[in-house]
Amino acid sequence: MINLTFIDHTGNERVIEANAGESVMRAAISNNISQILGDCGGSLACATCHVHVHAEWRERVGQPGEAEAAMLEMAIDPDEASRLSCQILLNDDLNGLVINLPASQI
Repeated sequence: MINLTFIDHTGNERVIEANAGESVMRAAISNNISQILGDCGGSLACATCHVHVHAEWRERVGQPGEAEAAMLEMAIDPDEASRLSCQILLNDDLNGLVINLPASQI
């Protein structure tokens, strides 16, 4: 199992467990992280799973691809830490990943 920590915009933290190969979005939805909507189901057709990757994890998570970067332009307040959680696939190297949640997806 892989541990993920989600921090909401007020600073509240929640740790969940997820499986390798699962997306951060799918893990969040399965664990009732309500700030991640995932309206398109992970098909890279919306930005309602927008998250901010904590600074110490950005290099390991990597940069968004071209299609993801274009979709992030639709997100509310994207920045250099922004990723779509449907595009982050979990593996053992991401055990302990910290994700900051935006105040709103829409």
